[in-house]
Amino acid sequence: MSGTQKALALGMNPVMAALLGMVTGIGGGMVRDVLVAEIPTVLRADLYAVAALAGAAVVVAGALLHIPSTATTIAGVALCFGLRLMAIRRGWQLPTARPRKHFDKEP
Repeated sequence: MSGTQKALALGMNPVMAALLGMVTGIGGGMVRDVLVAEIPTVLRADLYAVAALAGAAVVVAGALLHIPSTATTIAGVALCFGLRLMAIRRGWQLPTARPRKHFDKEP
């Protein structure tokens, strides 16, 4: 949420501010996973970046509607945390691509 607020304060486009907020939200987790030699959580099917983007979108919407930043930050954090918690508890995942089947051509 702080990345989104900072981007908005610097006059960025609202869409870019939300995307920047998402990237700053997932960046720390990506670095952690790379340092421990694991596949980053955001690259798996987990509902991780989508939750961060939803929280950032709430902050952007609040700023556009001139709602106090404290209220939008709390709402954004609650939405992000709630989505992530529900995804973990209920096993929600994003769709993944199926591996291609290789067909050998006969000569």
